Amino acid sequence: MRLLVVDDEVDLADAVARGLRHEGYAVDVAYDGTDALEKARLTDYDLICLDITMPGLSGHEVCQQLRAVEGPAPRVLMLTARDAVEERVQGLDSGADDYLVKPFAFPELAARVRSLLRRDAGQSGAVFRVGDLEVDTAQHLVRRGGRELDLTAKEFALARYFASRPGQVISQEELLEHVWDEQADPFTNTVRVTVGTLRRKLSIDDEFPMLETIIGSGYRLIAEVPQGAEVAEATER
Repeated sequence: MRLLVVDDEVDLADAVARGLRHEGYAVDVAYDGTDALEKARLTDYDLICLDITMPGLSGHEVCQQLRAVEGPAPRVLMLTARDAVEERVQGLDSGADDYLVKPFAFPELAARVRSLLRRDAGQSGAVFRVGDLEVDTAQHLVRRGGRELDLTAKEFALARYFASRPGQVISQEELLEHVWDEQADPFTNTVRVTVGTLRRKLSIDDEFPMLETIIGSGYRLIAEVPQGAEVAEATER
C-alpha cells in the first residue's frame, strides 16, 4: 500500500513515515499542503495521513480539494493537536475518514491505518482471507493452509496488496505505484522478480499457484482452481 504523510513538523513527519515503512508500507512525505496536493495528483495514494494546521494550505483545504476531483480518492486520516468536538466535526465534514489527536501512540495510528485500508477491501478484522491464504496485517504474518510463510518485508507488502484485491488483474505499473515508494526506479525489474519469489513461496508442497500471470496485463491472486480448468503456473525468469 502507498501512503503519504503530510505534516509541517519535519521530525514528526519523518518519524511517522519511518514507523509506517517498518509496517511494510511504501511511504512518501510532504511538509506542506501545496506539496501534498502536487504529490497526490501525480500518485494514486491508498491513504494520506494529513496534519490540519500547516502554513499555506491547511489540511481541511487539502482534503476538500482531494474530494473535489472526480474518481476514487485516497482515505484520509486527519492528524491534529486540536481535540475540540468542533474541530473533529470540521475535519470529518471536509472529507476525512478518521481523526487522530496529537500526541498519539504510534500503535494506535498503525491500527487506524489498517482499519481504513480494510474498508476498501470490504473486510473486517486485521486478517485478509483468500481461500486458504491468510494475511495478518497486525502481526505481519502470512499463512497458507495454516503454514506460516517466511517472507521479506516487500513480499509481505505484495501479499497484503494482492489479498486486498482478490480476483483482480493488477498491472506491474499499479504494483510499482502502490507497493514501492517514489524512490523506486520505474525501469527496474524488481516487481517481476519479487512477484516471482512470492509466487514460489505461496506454492510450496505442490499447492496450486495462487498468483497467476495474465500475459500482457499483469498478475491476479486466485482463491481456488477454477472448475473444469487448469491453472498453469507461470515461471518468472
